[in-house]
Amino acid sequence: MASIESVTLEVTDPTAAHRFCTSAFGLDTQLRLRASETPTTGFRGFTLSLTVSQPATVNSLIDSALEAGATSLKPAAKSFWGYGGVVRTPDGTIWKVATSAKKDTGPATREIDEIVLLLGVEDVVASKRFYVGQGLAVAKSFSRMYVEFAAGPSPVKLALYRRRALAKDVGVSPDGTGSHRLVIGGDAGPFTDPDGFAWEAASPALAP
Repeated sequence: MASIESVTLEVTDPTAAHRFCTSAFGLDTQLRLRASETPTTGFRGFTLSLTVSQPATVNSLIDSALEAGATSLKPAAKSFWGYGGVVRTPDGTIWKVATSAKKDTGPATREIDEIVLLLGVEDVVASKRFYVGQGLAVAKSFSRMYVEFAAGPSPVKLALYRRRALAKDVGVSPDGTGSHRLVIGGDAGPFTDPDGFAWEAASPALAP
């Protein structure tokens, strides 16, 4: 079964982006950062989601992200699915922090249960078929709306969502041009998917 080995964000200032990820979310080795000046405008077509255990933890992570320089796209609030909020980091990446719980069961923590890379695609069925053909195994599938792949040993889970629905969910326009500023590493690569997301062959972990 193929899986993600690494997720690389292409940013203008890798040092500043690393400082943000560690101070805002406590993330260090889970993501890689690579310097890039490739033109990009508007929605880049993907989000990174942090799933946590309770609303207090959502608030803690959202607050620390804002203190580290992020911009609020959606303030943390209750929804049909639980509780969550969305921020855009100084390097332009959109992060959602959410929980399925609607009530706290204890003090806030900084513990992240799951990291999900959500790709916004034009045709979920076609993209699902493409990725299955690359060796990824489907874990969950909801008609033409959403597909989640088995993560295996990866620290990041891959999922697909309709691009317009994803943009609406995080509170931005679906329009965007240029680079996704994202490279996915895995044993299925290298290839480029139907929506232009690039995969590269897995390589050894980078030193912090």
